[in-house]
Amino acid sequence: MGIFNWREKSPFEPLAEHMERVRACVDLVLPMFECARAGDFDRLKEITTQVFKAEHEADKVKMEIRRTIPKAFALPVFRGDLLAFVHVQDDLADTAEDLAVQLTIKNLKLPEALADDVLEYVHQVLAVCEKLYEATGRLKELVEVDFGGEPAERVMEIAREAEHAEWVADKTQYKLAQALFALDDELKPTDIFLWSAIFQNLGALANHADKTAERLRRMLAR
Repeated sequence: MGIFNWREKSPFEPLAEHMERVRACVDLVLPMFECARAGDFDRLKEITTQVFKAEHEADKVKMEIRRTIPKAFALPVFRGDLLAFVHVQDDLADTAEDLAVQLTIKNLKLPEALADDVLEYVHQVLAVCEKLYEATGRLKELVEVDFGGEPAERVMEIAREAEHAEWVADKTQYKLAQALFALDDELKPTDIFLWSAIFQNLGALANHADKTAERLRRMLAR
């Protein structure tokens, strides 16, 4: 679907298109960490280039939404809520890009002592994102039922599940930080600093997914 065909369509189709572009960024997070574990820095750079391109595409859709939606549609929700939803959704793409930058500042190999736990943490973070995808995937159904009924109740439930998944990821981040600083005699200070920042951005990714699901829940609660 091209972004210049929106005016004849549902106002929520642009949100779905934006999510597709955002997800294209987020789906590359796990492959980046797998490359960092394997020390495959050439492949890592290739993937980060894909992240940068996908983030740029997400930005273009975001800007078109901001330009078009307030003028083009009679919305069943407040325009401000919808645009705030787009903003927090876009934060996921920005954070994926931040991770790509951090992982390629230098040839940063994932410490083997942390590798299994880090990849488990990445999966936990992506589980929060999956809850968001499940919720936004119901936008068309929500429009058809005027944002009420069983579909709305299910989205409310998914938002609560996202909140719990984010809580689990947050606890894992704290444990990983402890494990990382326990290696201060083995790792360079710069590596500890970078991995700490990377763990924080993974936590931010989960947080943004949770906030986006919560923003959708708030739109339904109006």
